[in-house]
Amino acid sequence: MPPAPTSADPTMAAIGEAVLEGRAGDHASARRKLLALWSTCGADGDPLHRCTLAHYLADLYEDPAQALAWDIRALDAANAVTEQRVQEHHAGVHIAGFYPSLHLNLADNYRRLGSFEAATEHITAAGAHVPDLPQGPYGALLRAAIPEVAEAIARRDTAPRASAPGPGPKGTAPSGTKRL
Repeated sequence: MPPAPTSADPTMAAIGEAVLEGRAGDHASARRKLLALWSTCGADGDPLHRCTLAHYLADLYEDPAQALAWDIRALDAANAVTEQRVQEHHAGVHIAGFYPSLHLNLADNYRRLGSFEAATEHITAAGAHVPDLPQGPYGALLRAAIPEVAEAIARRDTAPRASAPGPGPKGTAPSGTKRL
């Protein structure tokens, strides 16, 4: 587990509170709170805030098309986040470590939508970023999920994964499985 956040950031704290609420089962309230933060942040706001918000908002939608829209926003924002900004927020966390999860989520949503070429592109990117994952349970979870999604893509399976984070039938993953 990475060290505690380096500096107080009220937006990141509010995101964390909403995420915990969603993980406790109140997905509608968590989604409302995160969407309100997104409105405050705006499309041109702090890329770390946008990346984190979009990453967690994607988990609050059962519909893979809605989740995909948020996952695309998360990846776009991650591309604008600097290593310095990440370090200011949380020493020991690196932007490179975000990419395996971001690409995995995109691959899984594209797979669920039957867009297997796009899914393959993103699962390949997720695999290429595996060396950037931290050691420990979080890294192990993603290292296990990447081949799971790759196999589902190869089978042309569009069913929700039982191990995927989020609400509804796919939301049976243990609490805390997805974080930046």
